[in-house]
Amino acid sequence: MRYRRLGKTGLQVSEIGFGGEWLERHPEAEGIELIHHAAAQGINILDCWMADPTSRDIIGKGIRDNRSHWYIQGHIGSTWKDGQYFRSRDIQYVRPAFEDLLQRLQTDYIDLGMIHYVDSEQDWAQIQHSDYLDYIMGLKKAGVIRHIGISSHNPKVAKLAAESGYVEMILFSINPAFDMLPASEDSDTLFAEEFSAELKGIDPEHAALYSICEQHDVGITVMKPFAGGRLFDAKRSPFGVSLTPVQCIHYALTRPAVSSVLCGYDTKEQVDQAVAYENASREEKDFASVIANAPLHAYRGQCTYCGHCKPCPAGLDIGMINKFYDLATMQPEVPATVRSHYEALEHTASACIGCRSCESRCPFGVPIAERMEKAAALFGC
Repeated sequence: MRYRRLGKTGLQVSEIGFGGEWLERHPEAEGIELIHHAAAQGINILDCWMADPTSRDIIGKGIRDNRSHWYIQGHIGSTWKDGQYFRSRDIQYVRPAFEDLLQRLQTDYIDLGMIHYVDSEQDWAQIQHSDYLDYIMGLKKAGVIRHIGISSHNPKVAKLAAESGYVEMILFSINPAFDMLPASEDSDTLFAEEFSAELKGIDPEHAALYSICEQHDVGITVMKPFAGGRLFDAKRSPFGVSLTPVQCIHYALTRPAVSSVLCGYDTKEQVDQAVAYENASREEKDFASVIANAPLHAYRGQCTYCGHCKPCPAGLDIGMINKFYDLATMQPEVPATVRSHYEALEHTASACIGCRSCESRCPFGVPIAERMEKAAALFGC
């Protein structure tokens, strides 16, 4: 298993993570065994947004003998009332629900205390001056939560969080289908039966979110990498073609600031299928050829950092140069962090010899040599 630094938290998290929401569908012993199996594969980050006692008890017993191995994303504001989940910012519900989380997980701390499910800019604004946020800040000060995160499906809200100064990481929904969609406060739009024919390539708000997270060193963990399984089925996929789990995971992990992809599992075999990413070949990871030539919503003319341009005779890491160029041009001035990362490359864009061999391999028709010239001019090397 490979591990990545989760932004300013400094935590080294596994590229493949564990989304726990399906645990309630399993007998307790089976769920505990599933968590143990994931840990044995090197998975070390687990998201618990669920408020139901069954899921929390399974996780608690699954991590009890190996607590220090796990980084837990525990959601604050996910509560349980009359046998049902509901989201709340009311301290009379939030506090006992969080205390219940600690008790059932059999732990006295949560690594990543998550501001739960904020998709509305109005909700975000109201949280900023509230007992709810005061409670979270108090938990952080007391060391009960080690880092503050947030979960969202709306790139506009996620950008506000990334710029807040106190949010250290974001749980965000990322896959090539959702990345096309414009920002919305209604998460149900993510699962629309049909996408507008005008949608092609990455929505500017999503691209801007990834840029801002990279600039502010706010790490991203990924939820819904498979769009609820829709991307596995050509008839249900908005692209009209099917993708594999490995291809979806690779897409998410090539987005700026992304550290871990949290998959939901029903079986050990599904864990193994996700972890297979770690040893997958370049061909098995290749999402680019699929979405570049899809019958619907084909991505064209936009670099997705897929790596098809390799190898470069001048030794350039073209995907990384394009990534830093895109991150830089989304800001009024080149961010110092982006410039330092760019300058640390073994070869910068000025080393491009203009042979254009990379362009013949690019499935998206990106004018790479032209972009190398622009990058060299922008960064001055």
